[in-house]
Amino acid sequence: MLEINVSMEESYDENLNKIVITRSHRVRLEHSLVSASKWESLWKVPFLAKEDKAPNQVLSYVRFMILDDELPPGVFQKLITDHLDTIKNYISDDMTATRLFVDPNAPQSREIITTELIYYWIISLNIPVEFEHWHLNRLMTLIRTVNVKNSPKRKMSARERSELNRARLAKHGTRG
Repeated sequence: MLEINVSMEESYDENLNKIVITRSHRVRLEHSLVSASKWESLWKVPFLAKEDKAPNQVLSYVRFMILDDELPPGVFQKLITDHLDTIKNYISDDMTATRLFVDPNAPQSREIITTELIYYWIISLNIPVEFEHWHLNRLMTLIRTVNVKNSPKRKMSARERSELNRARLAKHGTRG
């Protein structure tokens, strides 16, 4: 969850010779499967699509990220103008120490990923549905990790076994 203090009123303090915040409002945001699902239900396009989103789509996603039930008037506009970079960095953050090896030669899936597909993965992998509130990138990493750990180990090819045997023979100086 990202918490941002939005400055609602500022004044100039002559003693400190600087602008000080006289009133602010704390806004809590969550980049999650829940937020993306709400966004997809509005726009009818996959949230995780590679295409750039229109500015009005980006703003509506930020609205869906807000966890607070009601915001005072003007908070959303001030939030957008002052904190957009912070929100973008939060959305793009991995939020995990896990690094999965990605084979650059592996074929890329052309499957369109929607929030319903992600919910399907959660259910089929027995991941608790409460994880829908996790940061979306962290949730996707968890799904990939469970898939990797649950997949059968790849068997060694005949060529790989032959190369391994040759290396062992050379290392021990034997003929087999």
